[in-house]
Amino acid sequence: MVIEIIDIQIHNKGKIYTIRIQDKTVRILFLAHAIERIKKWNIKEEMVAETLFLPEEVIIGHRNRYIAHRRYGGHLVRAVYEYEGELPVLLTVYFPYADRYFKGGGVYEDKIFKGS
Repeated sequence: MVIEIIDIQIHNKGKIYTIRIQDKTVRILFLAHAIERIKKWNIKEEMVAETLFLPEEVIIGHRNRYIAHRRYGGHLVRAVYEYEGELPVLLTVYFPYADRYFKGGGVYEDKIFKGS
């Protein structure tokens, strides 16, 4: 499945990414903090989008936030998000070793992209 970032708009809290996946278009707000973390960890925005929309698992974290996981080699993209109304909001992201956090896959407490 191909994920494509088709538009990025400036928002007072960060940037709103418009992402095409299959025949659907989805918008998600990346907070400024999350954008800083993407740069710090040297992660590609496409990897974060893939983690959010095609996760291997999604678990519930602190304050009932969702954490999407997707493995890349020995590491794991952990994308922490919540919703403002219907809009998914990426709060932070990091890239730890997979064996520390990965639960084995197949758990989906939430799915931003309902078509998968």
